[in-house]
Parts: sequence; structure tokens; C-alpha cells
Amino acid sequence: MDKKTYTITRNQLVARDTYELVLEGDGCIKGEFVHLDIPGYYLRRPFSLCDSSENSITLLYKTVGEGTRKLSTLTGGTEVSVLTGLGRGFNPDACQAKALLVAGGLGAAPLYYLARELKAQGKEVTAILGFNKKDEIVLQKEYEVLCDHVAIATLDGSVGTKGFVTDAISALKPPYDFFYTCGPMVMMKAVCSALEGPGEASLEERMGCGAGFCYGCSIETLRGPRRVCMDGPVFKKEDIQW
Repeated sequence: MDKKTYTITRNQLVARDTYELVLEGDGCIKGEFVHLDIPGYYLRRPFSLCDSSENSITLLYKTVGEGTRKLSTLTGGTEVSVLTGLGRGFNPDACQAKALLVAGGLGAAPLYYLARELKAQGKEVTAILGFNKKDEIVLQKEYEVLCDHVAIATLDGSVGTKGFVTDAISALKPPYDFFYTCGPMVMMKAVCSALEGPGEASLEERMGCGAGFCYGCSIETLRGPRRVCMDGPVFKKEDIQW
């Protein structure tokens, strides 16, 4: 874990209640998520990495409470404290040749980061992205540029398949030897039940320290208690106790 200072270079609305936050700082970082200090709030907020380069990181977040609403008001040039190198991420090496990525809402952010890693390894990537409505869609164009196949599902049918990501999976019947999923728990439970074969899911829990000290994000798995921030947030399909 490292504590670094980053400078906001972009903090803009990209979908309904959803912002893209670009931070510039010292070097490419590792880890599945970062813990961001929001001025005026005691506890840091965890955000999954959407992208990372040699001197910047990109995060997507939705304004759901006072902390994230405050974050949305921060402008370019503002310095923020960031804990990096946190979490156990997806394992791209678990996929042999064909990967299936299934995202719900902002679950599309960490899966985009994974998709870049998979494509760098020369693997075929199919992405299925689920949203409630058209105005909530994020990263569609980015996925279409990067991936071999992309399908969209919306609950109201405004874009792509009408219904859930599982409906899009049934319609597309994509080939895969390993799947990865991130999104609401009810969605990931349905995906893990519907898809055969091995896979990984990224879980979400409220966090205190973000580094495994406080045990505030502990969950029960089939292998016993685990900390989402330290042992996860990514877990193997067969270990998750829904």
C-alpha cells in the first residue's frame, strides 16, 4: 500500500449521476482499487480502477451520498490524497483464450481495466454491459473499440437487448473458457448461476480502512471469513456464499 498525492485534471459528468475522474500523479499504480480522501470527510472512499497509465489514473463514480456529491464539486488542479496498491484483482491468466466480461452499471469500470489486460495478452474478449436506461450507459464506445464483441442490455429496452444481462447472454451465446463479472450482487448471483465453467466476481462492501486492519468489510465465504478489501474484492465463483 502506498499513500500518494494526485492532482485532478478532469472531473466531468459522463452519464446520469455518473462522473469520470482523472487524477495525475507519480507513476502507474497497481491494485484493484484506490482509497480516496474527500476533503471534509473522515473516512476515505474506495473506487475501482477504470484505467491507469504512466502518470494518471481514471475512476468512474456515481453521486449516491454526501461524500460523492462533494467529490463531484472538486475542480481541476485540486490535490487529493490517494491510497494505492489495494485489493486482489481479477486474474487475466485464468483465461486461456476466450474471456466473457459481464458488467452491471459501474461494474463496467474495473472490467474495462481487465479487458485491456486480456487484449494485451492476445485473448478474445466479449463484453456484455447492463444498465437500467440509455442515459446511464458508460464506456460503450471504449469497449467497442477494444473488445471483439460487445452487447448492451437495458431494463427498459432503450438500447440493445431489453432485460437483464442474462437475457443478452442467452441471445448472444458467447463462447468463453472463463468469465468475469462485476456489478450489483443480485446480478452477479444470477450470472454465476447461469454460466457454466469457472469465473470470478468482484464483490462490494462498505470499507473503513481499506487495507485489512479494521475487518469492517468481512464476509462469509465457503472457505471461511474473508476481508473484501484485503482478500478480495475479487473472489472465485466457487468460493462465494451468496
